[in-house]
Amino acid sequence: MSSYSPIGPVVGIVGAGQLARMSQPAAIALGIELRVLANDPAESAARVIVDTRVGDYRDLGDLREFAKGCAVITFDHEHVPTEHIRSLAANGYVVHPGADALVHAQDKAVMRERLTAIGAPCPAWARVSSLADLARFADEHGWPVVLKAVRGGYDGRGVWVCRAPEDAAEVLASGLELMVEAFVPFERELAVLVARSPHGQGVSYPVVETVQQDGICVEVIAPAPGLDQEESAQAQRIALKIANELGVTGLLAVEMFQTAQGLVVNELAMRPHNSGHWTIEGATTSQFEQHLRAVLDLPLGSPRMTAQHVVMANLLGGDEPDLFKRYEHVMAHDPGIKLHFYGKEVRPGRKIGHVTAMGSNLDEVRARARHAAVYLTTGEYT
Repeated sequence: MSSYSPIGPVVGIVGAGQLARMSQPAAIALGIELRVLANDPAESAARVIVDTRVGDYRDLGDLREFAKGCAVITFDHEHVPTEHIRSLAANGYVVHPGADALVHAQDKAVMRERLTAIGAPCPAWARVSSLADLARFADEHGWPVVLKAVRGGYDGRGVWVCRAPEDAAEVLASGLELMVEAFVPFERELAVLVARSPHGQGVSYPVVETVQQDGICVEVIAPAPGLDQEESAQAQRIALKIANELGVTGLLAVEMFQTAQGLVVNELAMRPHNSGHWTIEGATTSQFEQHLRAVLDLPLGSPRMTAQHVVMANLLGGDEPDLFKRYEHVMAHDPGIKLHFYGKEVRPGRKIGHVTAMGSNLDEVRARARHAAVYLTTGEYT
């Protein structure tokens, strides 16, 4: 047990990944103290946050002990059991987002039921447990279909595009709780990040385009290029409506598909999000500061951009475990590039950091971000 004595309100973050880690600079500036619950003291945020407690987020006793002395409890992932969140609230702890909201980011079927009920644009979907269920759905909506694990999917895991019944046989036999959605022939993927405070103030960041590769986001472009003003405003209205209807407190990321017929909501996340990392340098108020403001019910900050174009490129681990020696080239080549590393062991394909570039010419900004990301990952020039 730490003897650390805080001098400001304590925000307890369950989870010690990069989202908690990147919240620390914002907390320092605001005079807020962070406490994190880590599974291991070597985790990303545990390496930089003084008040780190080691425990199991699946253990209610560990959560209760962690929550003592915190002004509010929040999360850097959605995996805390819903019943534990309800229990913390019943014991008098302030938890944002609450269980009734967070369940929509934990359970995709619950999310679809609720979003459909409030009129948010969604693909056709159904719960399935057999090949017969899947075949009936495909007979009505056509192949291919998208099979999803109801809980636990992330970065492309737990999602299977099935073009025929045999593509789904192994997954359906796995015992996972599953749902199926109609395949959406989208033109590109968008994301809207909004924040909502407990007393109902809401703000929206500009709509961004996200570029995926093998189910992992590799690039975020802010604002989404070529998106007309009307569709941008519609996307923001949809996200703010979802935040309000679901009672979200804190950040809400709404991932969407842009199609020829309009916008379709894909996924939700109720925490700082990969699609918002660009805001650290690219917005007046970063997503991490905004989330802290929101969960403490402070007035929300301005989401306005600080540059005409901002591009964030994720860094995925390659074969070189020591990327520090590659900094010199990137920094010398482009003094305006911003590097963020997450303090994680480098493994091929793992998100280990991101780079951000800003400027007035989108093509140049994208090229700068891509050059830095490729060189840091591969040691090769683009």
